[in-house]
Amino acid sequence: MSDLLLATTNPGKQRELARLLGGFPGRLLLPQALGLHDEVPEPHHTYAENATAKAVAFCRAGGLPALADDSGLEVAALGWGPGVRTGRFGGHVEDPVALLLERLNGVVERRARMVCCLALAVPQPDGEPHVELFDGVMEGSVATEKRGTGGFGYDPVFLLPTGRTTAELPEREKDRVSHRGRAVAAAVPRIRELLASGP
Repeated sequence: MSDLLLATTNPGKQRELARLLGGFPGRLLLPQALGLHDEVPEPHHTYAENATAKAVAFCRAGGLPALADDSGLEVAALGWGPGVRTGRFGGHVEDPVALLLERLNGVVERRARMVCCLALAVPQPDGEPHVELFDGVMEGSVATEKRGTGGFGYDPVFLLPTGRTTAELPEREKDRVSHRGRAVAAAVPRIRELLASGP
């Protein structure tokens, strides 16, 4: 079984992906362990394109199979944005979650979803890395205030139909319902198959 490079420099995503892949039989490596610190640009208009760009870049740089994530928050009242631009929502504001709550102040329609696309890039002896994609979606709404101390990003305001935010969930419970957890669950059987067979 090959090692797997987690193709992200985001500490929150690194922790969550490592936890979600806890039963992986090979080693899970972080970019910094290989001296890889560069951010990969995400100029594309779809999660799939951004995730693929990151997976391929890290796969080439590290010479290992690489798993990359692109994810975002989609809010009905914002025309289902910010979507793929979630990481740049509000520009470089210090607290994008507070900005989101401000934008939705007094808004009744608060439906939202979190979307994740995972890209697995596997080196090939000749030519481009082989890439496969896996998706996950979590439906909910935007709370009117921050609640909970778990998770990262928009977790304190992403409200599930159960009435709790994802920041209020124990990690294992969040992993079962989250967009990233669902994408990883879909990906794991194929990851095992591809990495066990080699290039």
